[in-house]
Amino acid sequence: MPTDPSAVAESIIVHAETLCEREDHLWDVIRKLSIPVNELEDARDQNRVTFGTDEMFRTLLFKGIRGISQNELAQRLGREPSLVKSFHLDITDLSDTPTQQELSYTHAQFSEDTQEILNQTVAGIRKVALDNDVLTEGLVPSVPADAEEESQSANEYKKEKAQKTLTLARKHVIPEFDTHRAAHKTYSDEVMLDMFASICANNGSAHSEAEYGWLTDDELICDDSTFLRAIKKIAMPKDSDGQLTFEDFEDDNSMPEIDQIRDAIMTAFNAATENIINSIRGDDPFDSRQTVAAIDITHEQFHVWPWEDKEAGITKPDYPKMVSGYKKDGEYKRGYKYATITLVGDHAPIVLGIEPVKENSAWEPDDSPSYSKADLVSRLLDRAEQFVDLDLVMFDRGFYVNRVYADVHDRGLTYLSPVPTYEDDLEDIQNIQKHPTADEAVKHNVPFGIDGEVHHEAEFLYAPSTSDDADGKYAVFVTNQDCVEPEEISSVVNGYSRRWDIENQYKSIKDFMPKTSSTDYRLRLCNFALSTLIYNLWRLTDYLIKVALDEPIRSPPVITAKTFVRALGDFLREFG
Repeated sequence: MPTDPSAVAESIIVHAETLCEREDHLWDVIRKLSIPVNELEDARDQNRVTFGTDEMFRTLLFKGIRGISQNELAQRLGREPSLVKSFHLDITDLSDTPTQQELSYTHAQFSEDTQEILNQTVAGIRKVALDNDVLTEGLVPSVPADAEEESQSANEYKKEKAQKTLTLARKHVIPEFDTHRAAHKTYSDEVMLDMFASICANNGSAHSEAEYGWLTDDELICDDSTFLRAIKKIAMPKDSDGQLTFEDFEDDNSMPEIDQIRDAIMTAFNAATENIINSIRGDDPFDSRQTVAAIDITHEQFHVWPWEDKEAGITKPDYPKMVSGYKKDGEYKRGYKYATITLVGDHAPIVLGIEPVKENSAWEPDDSPSYSKADLVSRLLDRAEQFVDLDLVMFDRGFYVNRVYADVHDRGLTYLSPVPTYEDDLEDIQNIQKHPTADEAVKHNVPFGIDGEVHHEAEFLYAPSTSDDADGKYAVFVTNQDCVEPEEISSVVNGYSRRWDIENQYKSIKDFMPKTSSTDYRLRLCNFALSTLIYNLWRLTDYLIKVALDEPIRSPPVITAKTFVRALGDFLREFG
């Protein structure tokens, strides 16, 4: 009997609906889906193909549901083992995954009926996945709005998009943070993270939130010691039986190993960030424009004096090892430092990665260990490139290090950064090509060396300074962009303003962070990571609303951070 495409598609969709009731991720649904291969027509010689009809149907099914291009799907298969497993692709090396050409050829070799089965199945599974919160609307391509939707007011759009982000947070983001506590625990992880959001919304602390719970007899608010223990457990490395401290890792010759603590927190942060990034891929926003990231460092001030006797050079023996010195507004201060890499410019300003920073400080011996800027940048770029294909990376002048620029150059990326010190008299600089009408100049082919050898050449750009704290008449930037012409200087330098989000970003994250006097770095780093995650969710909401209303991405936020985090706490409590 001839195949009935609608009947075959319906049988797959019914099974998918059952799976969606118990699975959390689309790739798990596709992996467990029953595919009636005998009902599918594939003109390829099955004895000669690397990937059969079953595997390729699953692969193309995911592509259709997510609305991504064949090229993007091929790239993701080459770097995401979870997808390879979900599609039953039997390979041992990710370089052997289907190419864009193979995906295109296979689809073309499906019969018209099989292509119709695929199309109907894509639409059906997309709907049941949305209905069961396996996907949010942001994770699938846009569909034309009907007349009723078109008549929605701006306020209705804001409410709708904000609620979609809150659902994303509850289903796919917040749950990535596991406190590793016993199954019979009194307070669930959802309760703990609801408390965290509430603390952020009220600019409070664990103690103030617990006190409020006690006064109001709120059974969903635990005491502060229970809350703090749970948050610290997020930083517990996998397969570890106890809480890690610096003393567990410290030896005589190296810096205390905090890598395991960092990696435990970042594993959760990375998984949550991937879910956030996926939620804005519906219309492939990263494929049609330049992807720019900015790397910078922020400080969480620590007010405790490090010296036991400064004149005698004696420091407090228990002074936190991860506290570093820094200078701000002409004053020397102390604090915990965190480096971030953030999407900037025309993208939603999502923080893609976090790194703890440790620098040698005045109260420490000269040979005290610290993290190098090059290592920090390398790890941040590794993390960011898991999520997006970068084009340009911008730094502040504190990252003016040859090895930093060498790493960016080796990745095939462009860098742009101000130079911390320079000659401010152009007449004393040789071989500078001047702009014929503007007060700008460029010095071509400046060598950057590593280990005594020229690694690559860069351009030094001299432009009139607009900053009050510039070292002289000119602002000087360095970039590895090929041969910048004098008439291009303004365009390149003005692009640096696209990192405008960074300072506002840090202010918002610090406003979210719970107040604490704890010196336990597990708590400090976890507070920063969770607060950054809440910031990302707020920015995602803002992005979705602006896209829906066709407003400029760089315009002021349409929902305030405080309003969003308050809604997040309430939403987690109601539906968690």
